[in-house]
Amino acid sequence: QVRLVESGGGLVQPGGSLRLSCVVSRSTFSLNTMGWYRRAPGKQRERELVATIGPDGSTDYADSVRGRFTISRDNTKNTVYLQMNSLKPMDTATYYCIEVGYTGTLYWPRTDLGPWGQGTQVTVSS
Repeated sequence: QVRLVESGGGLVQPGGSLRLSCVVSRSTFSLNTMGWYRRAPGKQRERELVATIGPDGSTDYADSVRGRFTISRDNTKNTVYLQMNSLKPMDTATYYCIEVGYTGTLYWPRTDLGPWGQGTQVTVSS
């Protein structure tokens, strides 16, 4: 099974920044599309896909974070990052990374490869 370890969350004031990291234990990491999801408080059954990055470095973002968040990857470290700037209280959530499948129009989390990680908590509050 693939193991996912997220880190970098914390408490930040509105307008602040955080950088999340996710280490992926998968030998084919460089060949895979990775995504960051988040789950807001009180929405235990819903995860929102906020950003994806393909093996070629192409990126895609949810409208809610476009222009504020940047996803990147370091294939030498099997790590995907999420740089979050201009944070808002609505960004408060637990953030998870996972490999994603892509049909050309739709992404889905590859939970067939292994479970979600523990996530990392981001709280934006003054």
